[in-house]
Amino acid sequence: MITRRGVWFAGVAGAGAASILLTIIISLLGPSAMVPPLPGRPWQPPFSLGVMPDGRLVIAMAAAAVVLGAVALAVGLRHAERMPDARWLLLTGCLVAVVLAFLPPSGSADHLNYAAYGRMVTLGHNPYVTVPADLPADPVIGGVEEWRNTPSVYGPVATAVQALASLIGGDSVRLTVFVMELANAAAFVATALLLHRFTRHDPVRRRRAALLWTVNPLLVYHLAAGMHLDTLAIAFVIAALVVGRGRGVLLGLGIAVKVTVGLVALGPAWELRRSPRKLALVAGSATLTVLAAYLLAGPDSLDQVRNASQSLSLATPWKLVQHAAQSLIGPGAYRVWIQLASYALLAALAFLLIRAFRRDGELDAPRVALALGVAWLFATPYVLPWYDGLAFALLAMVVCPALDGFLVVRLAVLSLGYLPARQMDQPDGLGWLVTVVRSQVVPWCLLALTIGLAWWAWRAGARGRTRPA
Repeated sequence: MITRRGVWFAGVAGAGAASILLTIIISLLGPSAMVPPLPGRPWQPPFSLGVMPDGRLVIAMAAAAVVLGAVALAVGLRHAERMPDARWLLLTGCLVAVVLAFLPPSGSADHLNYAAYGRMVTLGHNPYVTVPADLPADPVIGGVEEWRNTPSVYGPVATAVQALASLIGGDSVRLTVFVMELANAAAFVATALLLHRFTRHDPVRRRRAALLWTVNPLLVYHLAAGMHLDTLAIAFVIAALVVGRGRGVLLGLGIAVKVTVGLVALGPAWELRRSPRKLALVAGSATLTVLAAYLLAGPDSLDQVRNASQSLSLATPWKLVQHAAQSLIGPGAYRVWIQLASYALLAALAFLLIRAFRRDGELDAPRVALALGVAWLFATPYVLPWYDGLAFALLAMVVCPALDGFLVVRLAVLSLGYLPARQMDQPDGLGWLVTVVRSQVVPWCLLALTIGLAWWAWRAGARGRTRPA
């Protein structure tokens, strides 16, 4: 006899499975508006059917994947105790990540940039100075789509991984990307295993951690299928929080992939504040690791980091502020003022979130790191959907159901706003996805979410609504 609970569970599981299956099919179909072509020998991985699907079809499939995935995730988190055993969730998510490693990346063309920067290193060029447009005839570098005039903005460890992939892939974009996909899948799986270990004493928390990371359809869409370097940076900093040994080196490696994950380091710093010797050891080893990486890469490796810190993305609420200032005061980018205001907002949100977490007792490293990570995501003027992966990984270590809702809605909205993040080969008549959805609807939605987050944190700080990790 089919019970109401069985129907409910089947519906949630079906929506999540359908979302992940749609993500897999988009990549499997091959080059499209969602999947950039990968030049190389056809027998080389990653593989696809090469059917060249219609752009409107794959974008609609991606939108369905996002909506179904967000609904399944939200309901699953609300009833985590009813979900299957965490070991099955872990196995399923890891298998999905491995399968996607053998299919072309989807959603954006960032992986073409990664391949190009790695190729520059193997050819003896400095990717922090050279731009793809300088080497248009190269079979790998010439494949870059949007970032043709931009040097690398990634850290030295990321560049080292890209260079290793280029050494193996040679002049094949396809094989170079595949090597990077294997590294990305390894990082995704490693993070899943670390979170599984961290929550080992509580079966419900284990299910929750798997839902937030391993079988999270939105993260599968962005990090496993999209193959963004954020996955590697997240793996290092989560390892630093879970493993303990070599914490400073792991934090340093994460920062040397992507500087912004350095906020996580303030979590261990807070936790060790009463142990000056241990704090000095962790801080010193992290600093030395970062310095060594950037010294090897050269001083130019920091130039684009400074430039990127003043950038504004279309879907951020700060674009609304910029437009308002231009209307009221006059022409200008106002980037310095927006940057300063974003720092103030980051500090305010971090304070409110930390106060909310502290109501239940002593703060630990994951809570502080989560507060700072979430505050940064909601405050930064430049944000893309896959940046949210860091917050979901940290949230898997801290029980806070209210934040679940904010982050799921935020990532779903951002994901719909970047359908797709790739600019080339887009169908005619869909320009409104950028001019209306990404530029107007999403910023207002994120502004409302930011106000809601601040209101909740303020009230939670007064009433103590969060539970201990």
